[in-house]
Amino acid sequence: MLFLQLLLVEVVLAGGDNEDAFQEPNSFQAILISSFYNRSWVRNLGSGWLGELQILGWESKSGAITFLWPWSKGNFNMEQWMELEELFHINYITFFHKFQIYVSQWQLEYPFEVQLVGGCKMHSGKNLVSFLKVAYQGSDIMSFQKTSWLPSPEAGSRAQQVTRLFNQYYSTNEGIRKLLSAVCPQFLSGLLDAGKADLQRQVRPEAWLSSGSSAGPGRLKLVCHAAGFYPKPISVMWLRGAQEQQGAQQGDILPNADGTWYLQVSLDVGATEASGLSCRVRHGSLGGQDILLHWGHRISPGWIFLAVVAPLVLLGGLAFWLRRRWAQDRRPHTDFPLEPSSSSPATWLRTHLQTARR
Repeated sequence: MLFLQLLLVEVVLAGGDNEDAFQEPNSFQAILISSFYNRSWVRNLGSGWLGELQILGWESKSGAITFLWPWSKGNFNMEQWMELEELFHINYITFFHKFQIYVSQWQLEYPFEVQLVGGCKMHSGKNLVSFLKVAYQGSDIMSFQKTSWLPSPEAGSRAQQVTRLFNQYYSTNEGIRKLLSAVCPQFLSGLLDAGKADLQRQVRPEAWLSSGSSAGPGRLKLVCHAAGFYPKPISVMWLRGAQEQQGAQQGDILPNADGTWYLQVSLDVGATEASGLSCRVRHGSLGGQDILLHWGHRISPGWIFLAVVAPLVLLGGLAFWLRRRWAQDRRPHTDFPLEPSSSSPATWLRTHLQTARR
């Protein structure tokens, strides 16, 4: 849910260099989203991101910041973090509480959402740029420049009213300026140094094929999955031979709990057209050796059934044979037959004597 809202903020704050703010690896941004359902029910979500890796969480009720990686504190000590938590919590409550107070005056309609993204990024390893922007219901309202708020030209009179109010808080705006221009760059520098090993890691993707719900009779939905990869850039493509297949549907690249990513790409084809198709996965961790999965080489359910049942049949036959052998070995044995046989020496001798007496 948070990831989808994060994507929404990325689209909402379009213009200029906002796309870089979310994709640049050498950047830190805090994401705050408040969902106002009515006057008494507000849901708050907060997170901190280094590039596209979430490193911080935030609990709005207690104001506590959660560190998701061992190096998420950067080079700040606990005393500095306690001060930041208190400052952040107070400013957050003050900022978003205004939207609750001025619902009627600003003509806001429940339910609505307010999104804020702010942070700093490094260009070419030297120049640092700070940013802070606010959106309402998927529309840019205002941005912070130097020491004051500026309304978005497309936001109309509502943005004018909102910025006019927030520009009255001179001391608060001065504190925001210091956070963006001094505290954020120092924190970013410490993060890049402390988290270097994790940020430069390469994790190979796992890939497999499956079938999804088809679009109709005689159709197949082929799905190619890539999971557990890092960093985020990846290419997943359906091919016939070396030719890319048009019409493939790529889903969002979704985060896993361990910081890796997941992606699936589907292709709808006729049932008779699936043979010969393959999925190619390219990622920086593969060292130029692509993963190539052929749809026609999938193991059929019949072979899977035989592979499971055949060993069970053989084991059952072996157990039956051993049981019969064991039963035969337990039968009683004697040195002589229980009844004299007509061909035994004793019978021959008795018969020979009777003949001689006659």
